Amino acid sequence: MSGVLLSLDGKVVLVTGGSRGIGAATVRMFRQAGAKVVFSYQSAQPAAEELVADLGGEAVCRAVQQDLRAPADGRKLVERAVGIFGRLDCLIVNHGVWPAHDQPIQTMSDQQWCATLEINLDSVFGLVRAGVEQMLGQELSATSSPSRGSAPVRGHIVLIASTAAQRGEAFHADYAASKGALVSLTKSLSSELAGRGIYVNCVAPGWVATEMSAAALSDPQTSKKATSLIPLGRVGHVDEIAGPVVFLCTPLAGFVSGEIFNVNGGAVLAG
Repeated sequence: MSGVLLSLDGKVVLVTGGSRGIGAATVRMFRQAGAKVVFSYQSAQPAAEELVADLGGEAVCRAVQQDLRAPADGRKLVERAVGIFGRLDCLIVNHGVWPAHDQPIQTMSDQQWCATLEINLDSVFGLVRAGVEQMLGQELSATSSPSRGSAPVRGHIVLIASTAAQRGEAFHADYAASKGALVSLTKSLSSELAGRGIYVNCVAPGWVATEMSAAALSDPQTSKKATSLIPLGRVGHVDEIAGPVVFLCTPLAGFVSGEIFNVNGGAVLAG
C-alpha cells in the first residue's frame, strides 16, 4: 500500500513575501508537491534568486520584485504571475509588516497606522480581487475535479493572519487590527465563493522563528514572556506553518472552507 500523496502537479501558485521566513518555506513545500510557483519579494533579491535556483530554476519557479502597499500593487502582481505561467490556482497571501517596537495607542502616529494597514490589508484587497477574477475566468485545470459532489475546484486562497487577530496584541494595535480584518475577510469570501469552487481559508500563526521576529525573540525578557504563553513551550518553525498552508490547497482539505487554522502551539487558548 502506498502512502498518502499530497500532489499539486499542474497547479500554479502565487506566494507573496516568499523570499524568506514562512514565505520561503511555503514556496519550497509547494514545489516539493509538484506545483509551479511565482513568489514576490520586496528587497531581498539575492535570497529570492538563490531560492529559485535551488528549486529547479525559472522553468518552474519565478521571483518577482513587487511592492505591496495598495490595491493596484496586488492586481499588478497577479497579472505578472499569470503572465509567467498562464494561470493561477492557488493564492497565498503571506506578506506583511509587524512594527517591532511597542507603541502605545495614544502616541501611535497616523503614518504608522496607515503604513501597516496599507501593506497588511489594502494590498490584500487588490490581490484577492484580481485572483478571484482570474480563477473564475480561466479554464479548469486538467487536474481539477468536483470535490465529492461539489462544484469543480477553481482555486484556493489562503490568507496568513496571526493569533493577534483573535487575542489582540497590546502596543501593536495596528498589526492586530489588520490581521483581524483578514479573519473577517476569510469568512466573508468563503460565504461568497465556496459555492463557486473557490476555497478560502486562513492560517493564523503564533510566534515563529523568522527574520521578522528575530529581534524580539533575541531579547531574553521578550522571548521568555512569549514562550510562557505557549503550552508547547517553544516558538514555531517555518515548516510547521507552511505544511498547513499546502494541506489546505489539496483535495484532503476538500470539505474545509472559511476556517481559521490556528498554528500556535496552543497559545490562542492560554492566558
